Amino acid sequence: MMKLRDFGLLFALMALWGLNFSVIKLGVNSVHPLVLTALRFSFAVFPLIFFIKKPDVPWRYLIAYGLSFGVGVWGLTTLSIGAGVSAGMASLLLDMSVVSSLLVGWLCLNETITRNKLLGAGLALLGLALIMYSEGGSVTGKGLVLVLMASMFWSVNGLIVKRANTKAIFAFNIWGMLFAPLPLLLLAVTFEGTQVVTELPNQFTQWTLFSALFQAYPTTLLGYWFWNKMIMKYSVSSVAPMTLLVPVFGILGGYWFYDESIETSQIIAAILILLGLFVGQMALPQLSFFKRLRGDSCKKSTMP
Repeated sequence: MMKLRDFGLLFALMALWGLNFSVIKLGVNSVHPLVLTALRFSFAVFPLIFFIKKPDVPWRYLIAYGLSFGVGVWGLTTLSIGAGVSAGMASLLLDMSVVSSLLVGWLCLNETITRNKLLGAGLALLGLALIMYSEGGSVTGKGLVLVLMASMFWSVNGLIVKRANTKAIFAFNIWGMLFAPLPLLLLAVTFEGTQVVTELPNQFTQWTLFSALFQAYPTTLLGYWFWNKMIMKYSVSSVAPMTLLVPVFGILGGYWFYDESIETSQIIAAILILLGLFVGQMALPQLSFFKRLRGDSCKKSTMP
C-alpha cells in the first residue's frame, strides 16, 4: 500500500502536471511545438549534466528513455496541442495510458491486478469518458491520433525505468533526456524545413522563455525525478492511476488561464476520477483470473 505522504506528494505533482498543459499552450502560440519541446529538454539537461555522474546503467536504457519520454510522450503531446487539441483535452487523452500501464505491469513485470485496481480504473475511465463528452469536441482528428500515440509511450516509460533498475533516479532522468533535443529538432526540420530553427530568434518572446523554463524545471526535473522514484518504489499499476488527476487540473487550468467553462458533467467526472483513485488504493484480493491468464511473454525479453 502507498504511504499517505507519498500519495499527498503525488497528488500535488498531478496538479503541477495538469497546469503544465496550459503553459505548453502558451508556448506553442509563438514557436513550433517540436522546437519548444527541444528547448524544454535542453534547459533541463544543460548545464546540469556536467555536474551529474552518469548512472550505472547500459546506454540503451538511457537512449530508449530519452526517445520515448522526450519525443514519444512530450513531442507528440505538444504537437497535438499545436494541432488544435485544447489543454484540458490533451491532459485528458494522455491519461488513456492508465489502461496500457496496467497491461504492461501485468504482462511484463509480473505485477498483480487486484479487484480494487480494476474497479478503480473502471470508475476513473468512466469519469474520463464523461469529460470527453462534456468537452464539446475541442479536438482535431490529427491531434487525437498524436496524443493517443503519446499515451502509449507513457506506459513504455514505466517499463524502461523498471528494466533499468537504478537507484540514481535523478541522474537517470538527466542523462536520458540528453537524447531528446536533437531528435526533436531533426524531426521539426524534416517536416517543416530549416525555417523553424532560423526564425526562432524572431519568434522567441518572454512567454516562450517562461513556457520552456516552467516545463524544464518544476515539471520535468523535479516532477519526473519524484515520479520515477515512485515507479521504483511501488508497482506501475499502483502509481499509474494517479495520473487520472492530471485532466482534472488540466481543465481547471484551462478555466483559469483561457476562460474555458466548467460544466456540471465535468464536476461529476472529477468526482468519479477521485473515487476511482481512492478505490484503487484499497487492499482487496488479487483477481485469480488474471493470475492464471498471465503468460511468460515478457520474461523472454532480451532486455535483462
